[in-house]
Amino acid sequence: MLQTLYDYFWWERLWLPVNLTWADLEDRDGRVYAKASDLYITLPLALLFLIVRYFFELYVATPLAALLNIKEKTRLRAPPNATLEHFYLTSGKQPKQVEVELLSRQSGLSGRQVERWFRRRRNQDRPSLLKKFREASWRFTFYLIAFIAGMAVIVDKPWFYDMKKVWEGYPIQSTIPSQYWYYMIELSFYWSLLFSIASDVKRKDFKEQIIHHVATIILISFSWFANYIRAGTLIMALHDSSDYLLESAKMFNYAGWKNTCNNIFIIFAIVFIITRLVILPFWILHCTLVYPLELYPAFFGYYFFNSMMGVLQLLHIFWAYLILRMAHKFITGKLVEDERSDREETESSEGEEAAAGGGAKSRPLANGHPILNNHHRKND
Repeated sequence: MLQTLYDYFWWERLWLPVNLTWADLEDRDGRVYAKASDLYITLPLALLFLIVRYFFELYVATPLAALLNIKEKTRLRAPPNATLEHFYLTSGKQPKQVEVELLSRQSGLSGRQVERWFRRRRNQDRPSLLKKFREASWRFTFYLIAFIAGMAVIVDKPWFYDMKKVWEGYPIQSTIPSQYWYYMIELSFYWSLLFSIASDVKRKDFKEQIIHHVATIILISFSWFANYIRAGTLIMALHDSSDYLLESAKMFNYAGWKNTCNNIFIIFAIVFIITRLVILPFWILHCTLVYPLELYPAFFGYYFFNSMMGVLQLLHIFWAYLILRMAHKFITGKLVEDERSDREETESSEGEEAAAGGGAKSRPLANGHPILNNHHRKND
């Protein structure tokens, strides 16, 4: 049974064009071809990424945060209450008015005290500013290095300038060490993101992020199996071209440098729209949809690869909508919050912020100067 499934999974008609077999992609005459077994190394590399990330956040990102005066904000903790805690964990984090009245009777607290308890309890679960800064610092560092490395891998290749050359000789296209390591490192990094997603900062597009990571892992893996490596390197470099800008904007936002954050975000928005909504669909997708059919009939791998590209494109449209909505607020002069993030709830009307150590000393900085009005501080 298992052998039958194995044989069917690796059936040449699923992965390769007609009249080609795996034997055509065996190493010979000094030419090396992609193999599925090459990807085994990505799992231990993903674990290595998690270890490197831990030490990076501890010894690089944390001292950098201290230099930028990013400090933990003192939060009032919700006092222990078994009744309210049980409801919070099992029924919901934001009880309705009827539920508040019921919980008030069960716990012996007033309705206002119940609401205050739930505000504090929700704030306890929100990630700290330092945690978000360290995460953004790590991703910024990787994406910047990956983009530079990716461009070094593809900029001297003829298919970078002429998309038709992506399919020249396909699938009998040998790989070179730079392509191998670019693939292994990118795939390992996305595995590490998937492994750490439960402990990373959760945003409103959490489900979309999971879909993105899974689709990316499948795309990278499949493109390696089916020797779509030339197209794969172009797609990975294209995605990395804007990601480091977003992460750098987050870092400046957490540091309170709002003007710098806003300017970088506008640049990011422009690059994102150009790369994800123009170059990707009208150049890259055209390359993977149209040019292969000039060489061979469509096969399962052709449909599968382009279907996964379609999933990514839909996610890009969704994120572009959020980005454009934020950019509109920038242009109209409104303070902007990340559309994907939850805002930390405050109880300043009752003086609790001051009791927690708030006030002028805890205000963030805008390019080194205190922000007087911080009611709409971005929390991503």
